[in-house]
Amino acid sequence: MSPHTHPAVAPDALDVDVTADVEALHEDGITARKGAFTPEWADRLREDIEAAFEEARSRPGGAIGRGPHRYYVEIHPEQLRGFVDLVDHPWVRSLCTAVLGPEYRIVEVGFDVPLEGAVNQPWHRDFPMPEETRAERRLTSLAFNVTAVDTEEDMGPFEIAPGTQWDDSPEFGHGMFPPRSHYPRYEERAVRKYPRRGDISARSALTVHRGTRNHSAKSRPVLVLGVDGPEATNGERHDAAVTRAYWESLPERVRRHLDCEIVDVLRPITQKHTIEGLVMGDA
Repeated sequence: MSPHTHPAVAPDALDVDVTADVEALHEDGITARKGAFTPEWADRLREDIEAAFEEARSRPGGAIGRGPHRYYVEIHPEQLRGFVDLVDHPWVRSLCTAVLGPEYRIVEVGFDVPLEGAVNQPWHRDFPMPEETRAERRLTSLAFNVTAVDTEEDMGPFEIAPGTQWDDSPEFGHGMFPPRSHYPRYEERAVRKYPRRGDISARSALTVHRGTRNHSAKSRPVLVLGVDGPEATNGERHDAAVTRAYWESLPERVRRHLDCEIVDVLRPITQKHTIEGLVMGDA
């Protein structure tokens, strides 16, 4: 077993061997599974994202700005036809178990949409570094991203600075935004990602990253799945719920990890205004 694998996990508890992925998360802060789904599966994902985006933008607080012409929307699991396919994918399940332990919790489902005119975001991480990470070099959460389009150079690809998940400085604004004096370190490490329909990536949201300028007229919607280990508290910032009928339709293996309210009627989520949105210039 890798020294970075959660100590409570026996190798035979994993459906697929994710040793190389766990190492990549520790070294680079990001890994990926190419071709996890078919392009047709990703096309259905895009239809569901576009429907949810249209609904969210039709009401106050439905979509939150993450910079000019760039939006984030949190949604309920049953708004995605492929939700169970994703969270029960052997690679996703095995990676969550290996890194976070068998008690991992799915706490966030949402999507980012950079539209035409989106600009470079400031380099950032998605939340301040937890004490477990600082003291023990242990990751307590994972962020999975699933593109709904084939990413091209002019579409404002996601850019990440590998190995920066351990960067720790009192100069980070709100614990998340490195000062401009740190930018050369990120720019020399920066890698742009060009995922295609059907690919899944997994990263530590502490790895310093940014969305880049979208020069095209196309949007680049990407699904976000947030997963916490037992000690992480990211779930407190999210409001996902499921209806009782949907909950009862889920496999027990999914229910065990789904940390959300069970309700009779789903209410549209009002996005919380985040420090991230404010610093980036709310759209």
